[in-house]
Amino acid sequence: MNTMRLGWTLLYFLWEGAAIAALYAAVRRLVKGANERYLLACATLLLMVAAPVATWCLTAPQDTAMAARDQSARVPAVAPVPLPAMVRLEVPAVRQTPALRWVVAVWLLGASLLSLRMLGGWIMAARLRRQQVRVAPEEWTLKVDKLRQQLGVLRSVGLRVSSRVQSPLALGAWRPLILVPVGMLAGLPAEQVEALLVHELAHIRRHDYLVNLLQSVAEALLFYHPAVWWVSGHIRAEREHCCDDAAVAISGDVVGYVNALAELAAGGTTPLAVAANGGSLSERIARLLGGPRPAARKRGGLLAAVLVAAASFSLLAQETPRPSFQVASVKRNTVVNLRRKAISPKPGGQLAAENAPLLLLIQNAYHVQAYQVVGGPNWIQTDGYDIEAKPDRPATVQESLLMLQSLLADRFKLSLHRETKQLPVFAMGGAKGSFHPPAPKDATCGDQDGPPLPGTVPCGKVRISISPAGLQMDGGNAPMAEFVRVLAVAFNRPVIDETAFAGKLDVHLVFTPDDNLQGLPMPVPDEPARATDPNKPNIFAALQEQMGLKLTPSKGPVEVLVIDHVERPTAN
Repeated sequence: MNTMRLGWTLLYFLWEGAAIAALYAAVRRLVKGANERYLLACATLLLMVAAPVATWCLTAPQDTAMAARDQSARVPAVAPVPLPAMVRLEVPAVRQTPALRWVVAVWLLGASLLSLRMLGGWIMAARLRRQQVRVAPEEWTLKVDKLRQQLGVLRSVGLRVSSRVQSPLALGAWRPLILVPVGMLAGLPAEQVEALLVHELAHIRRHDYLVNLLQSVAEALLFYHPAVWWVSGHIRAEREHCCDDAAVAISGDVVGYVNALAELAAGGTTPLAVAANGGSLSERIARLLGGPRPAARKRGGLLAAVLVAAASFSLLAQETPRPSFQVASVKRNTVVNLRRKAISPKPGGQLAAENAPLLLLIQNAYHVQAYQVVGGPNWIQTDGYDIEAKPDRPATVQESLLMLQSLLADRFKLSLHRETKQLPVFAMGGAKGSFHPPAPKDATCGDQDGPPLPGTVPCGKVRISISPAGLQMDGGNAPMAEFVRVLAVAFNRPVIDETAFAGKLDVHLVFTPDDNLQGLPMPVPDEPARATDPNKPNIFAALQEQMGLKLTPSKGPVEVLVIDHVERPTAN
């Protein structure tokens, strides 16, 4: 009898769900705000879950009453007056339809498969937390904490860089964590990165991860009703709209945030995770820009979505053109054996370069290291150029570097794209747990903005000094991220910090040069070779002996710029 009762409960929900969906559609037309629409859709899905539960409960007394009535009919208290067979068997015959067993069997199969899918998504999300992730730079960790407080998120939120995600996403209901793809923190403007992080923090504040989990349970149990998926789709869409509104409210820049969404258009999402590129990006972009939304189209929905997305991206291209210099002079440097290679941003947005190869220009324009630039002819490293450039108005250093991107595209015909490649790296960890970071001593730390005084080291920075006697690396009160950056520059290879050290330290390393230091400038032909002292260790031994650090060659994901096309610059 319970199988029959369950079968009828499932069938009854076909019309119950349709009625609830019709009521939802009528009320939804009267609701305008994204948050109000979201709450309405959540309440509707909750009502859909409650409807079969109520049906199951209400049918129990009815079955008991029928059984009692049937028993009393067969054994009356007064006289044994037999009832017609068709009357006695009418209700049991209908309720015990054998086909209902197949209905229940199909439902159990579908619910089980979707439950396994949900379990797989949970396992995948759990693996994302700990596989191929590294600690984000300290400045972004502090920024997330500041934004968290600004949004009123009471729980601590972690920030990690992952090579397995293509867009930022939030994981966890009780221990929330934000994962960002490799290169996003350095590859996008800081304002856009902050807006995307606010989007994920809004998911955490609203407990969307937990809601999404419960939503997946409802979809697994009521999978056979199209109205459930329709309402559930609205929940996911309005959830993203609410977080978009929060990101725009904090950043105050709609177009900049839409640009960031466009950068994430190719990324995927993970089941049970809540990601910045969730939902229909074309609809979200059109909504933020105030244009027509693809969902409003009755016909040609897919074509309309594509057209709206294309129109949105075209609008972005028109409203946010890359800035460019008003006047720029690019000349090939013909001085023989000139060792100096420099790029100097000047006040007001002016830019000067002396004997700078194109590789160095790309590094500065796109905030990358030499090992992150892939492809191109050999002359991008050997030919030096002198550049004098002026904007049409005062500009910041960041704006002048964006103008440099335009200059490279215009004069060098440079085109490139970003990729993530598996490249040789150094994993840096404590040598058998012996890492002993030198405690910072403020007394020996010089002016952070000016040159260090005699007997002091640069404050908050790390530098490498080259002398005929060898090399030394010095820094005072410097964060670990700065130390790792200088090591990566010296090796011309990424260095992955696995020490989990979050404090600051003083650096004083003395070592002898060797072929491992590919990122340091090489002597010019007429310069004597650098002296190598056999009594001094190389960089690997110096790190282990003087700081207890060990570098292990490995491979890891590195975001690179791939040069698609480049030409020598045209004449002025």
